Amino acid sequence: MKKIVFFSFLILIPVLFSCKSGNGKYRRISVDTYMDKVKAGWIGQMVGVGTGGPTEFNWKGEIIPEAKIPDWDPVMVNQFNQDDIYVEMTFLRTLEKYGFDVSIRQAGIDFANSQYALWHANKAGRDNLRSGIAPPASGHPAYNSHADDIDYQIEADYAGLISPGMPNIAIQLGEIFGRLMNYGDGLYDGQFVSGMYAEAFFEDDMEKIVKAGLKCIPEGSQYHECISDVLKWYRENPDDWEKTWILVNEKYQLNPQYRKFSCSEPGDPYNIDAKINGAYIVIGMLYGKGDIEKTIIISTRCGQDSDCNPANSGGILFTTIGFENLPDEYISALDYNTKFSYTDYSVSKLIDVCAKLVRDAVLRSGGKIETGKDGKEYFLIPVKEPVTGALEQCWDAVPVSSDIFFTDEEMAQIRFRSIPPEAHINVWKVSETYSREGLNGLQLFDITFPPEKDLRNGEWKDMPFGGEYSKWIAELGKMPGGENCVIYLKTNIWSEIERDAEVYLGSDDGIKVWLNGHLVHQNNVQRGFTPGEDSFPVKLKKGWNTCLMKVTQGTGGWEVALAICD
Repeated sequence: MKKIVFFSFLILIPVLFSCKSGNGKYRRISVDTYMDKVKAGWIGQMVGVGTGGPTEFNWKGEIIPEAKIPDWDPVMVNQFNQDDIYVEMTFLRTLEKYGFDVSIRQAGIDFANSQYALWHANKAGRDNLRSGIAPPASGHPAYNSHADDIDYQIEADYAGLISPGMPNIAIQLGEIFGRLMNYGDGLYDGQFVSGMYAEAFFEDDMEKIVKAGLKCIPEGSQYHECISDVLKWYRENPDDWEKTWILVNEKYQLNPQYRKFSCSEPGDPYNIDAKINGAYIVIGMLYGKGDIEKTIIISTRCGQDSDCNPANSGGILFTTIGFENLPDEYISALDYNTKFSYTDYSVSKLIDVCAKLVRDAVLRSGGKIETGKDGKEYFLIPVKEPVTGALEQCWDAVPVSSDIFFTDEEMAQIRFRSIPPEAHINVWKVSETYSREGLNGLQLFDITFPPEKDLRNGEWKDMPFGGEYSKWIAELGKMPGGENCVIYLKTNIWSEIERDAEVYLGSDDGIKVWLNGHLVHQNNVQRGFTPGEDSFPVKLKKGWNTCLMKVTQGTGGWEVALAICD
């Protein structure tokens, strides 16, 4: 990468001046400049995650060697399959549909209906939503053991990008979307990040941007303490980021008092806690000193979640710079038309929806949209101090109210259900794999192989299952057969009476299900594994019921899980 430094006089002159208008003080930014910067902010996330992706969680509790950082190639900007980017677009879509007055319960319904794979606080929160636990209880530590994890920090960029100079809008968006999966420091991390983005439209001094983000979260929180420490240690060691990294590691990695609600044990080098990863974002921003390459590489080399962290620091830095000022190596290969996974948004459409939402945000904040003497539109944004929520801590959480469940009407809007692991069938016989030369998984879906003709056909073995956290998932990828093939699983289901039942299953890739010799479900798709993604009714007879599944495989992962419930 080329080392590019952008100085403040290049950025601020065309963007910002304060003015008096009516009863208060305003910040003024042209709509054209906003569009230029919001576009850059999204690209910065893509560049950051593209750089750090190959290193994610490969270095835990240690600095990544510089030689292990991949060289930048312009095509690496096109990160359309990264959950670190597309998950937050679910929140944007909810805002696009319902506006800023959307209820947290509707936001929860939309998130419950998302179809991508998730982990940690996101997964626990969505599982809660799908099982009927409504937000904010879905992110409360009483129901979510990952509530202090990094998740909303990863996804909060959208909130700042549609709230230029409006930190209170960014904070409030966290109260809606961040509470779907997080609480305490796990919520503050996203409000901090989005507050930094909000300031980055008007400021390019990284220390000032970090301080603006800190104003968006309660001072008594450990997250606030951590970022304040990084600022202090930066001032003490302005040219030695590794010294600051060591100090962060000693206090926030090795000291159990700062891992009170970590989902990993205090002695575990793996740490997805919000605080330490937030520190790595800020280390990159401060020590990068406005240099794109340095900022992203330092955040990456800090380790742990080393693609999410440079995505945040890169997005904030790129917002200060603006698209028109970006070096060609970051935009020359940008694909404007490909959609991000699981969304209807391309880069072009993403910018369009931000342009729509920001207008609503400006007016909601008491701002104005005016036409200048030059014929261009300008946002006049009132200057307001951030108003933080009350201090809360996951290890000493305020109990949730008794009304924690979705209503029947709300549950009817949720297409997927979260089924507990113990409800899944984990005793199957598995066949050999079958294939046809030149045919892929989709093409093999309707070809009849021996087990479909007679369950006694073929060779059958006991199906091995996953480890401690996946004992209910049939990990077909461990079976011989490779790619572009199919496999069959069979079992018997006992019912004491004749009854109606509901089947919930997830598969990677396509799936056919027979019950007592009758085809009851089929879905010829290429997809990742999401538990309970398909559901359908069946009728069980009294006694034993035979169940046969056919699962297709293209390339990549290969898994299936099936639960049957009353």
